[in-house]
Amino acid sequence: MDTELIYLFLQQGIVSGMVVGSVYALLALSIVMIFKTSEVPNFAQGEIFMAAGYCALFLLVFQTTPVWLAVPLTLVVAFAGAALFRRVVLTQVSRASGSPVNLVIATLGLSYVLKGLVRRTGFGDTPRSFPALVSTDGVMIGQASITRLDVAIFLTALAVMAVLFCLFAYTKVGRAMRAVGMNPKAARLMGVDLQRIHMLVWGLSAVVSAIAALLISPKILMTAEMGGIVTMAFAAAIVGGFTSLPGAVVGGFVIGIAENLVGLFISSRAIVVAPFVAIMLVLIVRPQGLFGGRVAIKKV
Repeated sequence: MDTELIYLFLQQGIVSGMVVGSVYALLALSIVMIFKTSEVPNFAQGEIFMAAGYCALFLLVFQTTPVWLAVPLTLVVAFAGAALFRRVVLTQVSRASGSPVNLVIATLGLSYVLKGLVRRTGFGDTPRSFPALVSTDGVMIGQASITRLDVAIFLTALAVMAVLFCLFAYTKVGRAMRAVGMNPKAARLMGVDLQRIHMLVWGLSAVVSAIAALLISPKILMTAEMGGIVTMAFAAAIVGGFTSLPGAVVGGFVIGIAENLVGLFISSRAIVVAPFVAIMLVLIVRPQGLFGGRVAIKKV
């Protein structure tokens, strides 16, 4: 392989990886937000992503709802569904047992319920195409070739990340979410309503996942199993540090770029292995992730 071809592959891999990585980063953010406030990994995040995609597909294609109405409706449905699940199901599970394991099992139950609902409606029986909301005409960035849709995906993801940063840094509710993540008992003593904050975090997390679904669905075939993409988001969260929001973003881009470079330089068959190699390398060098805090050891 000559130098010019290596340079071309590098440009293409990095640019394409940043587009895909921006979607991984959004999903990783949605996972980390819930984990930071409740220490419960949400194993239904992929199915929330999938259900939001099908909700948008139903509105846009089967109900011919205008885009300006279908997108906000999808986000509202995602927010309300996730917040309701947190309030009705997880609150009751927590009161009944108080064990985090049961909360994790409840999220697994939600993942099966959402997949079952999509299959029950008939929309998930066959692979479906999601209409592209942005032109798919080609664009050249350096020597890398992408589409206008890719540019829109990347810029939209960056805008969502900026909004989340402003929310957590400059708003009262964002500071309350951070306080609950750092020390729930102290936050409660300071007057923070934990129940309300948990519902808001779940709703906001679902909205971020729904945006990721709207961005990436035009580039993939939709099936009831499309939530499997969340595996990459978990990989991104582990690489960046499971308790770090900036780490989730960096981890998303690392995984996206790594799998694209592996696909170009080694083999497309090796793409699925790339995230796990990245995880092993990071865990060996820095077990808490690139941006994770010090490993805490609890005495029992």
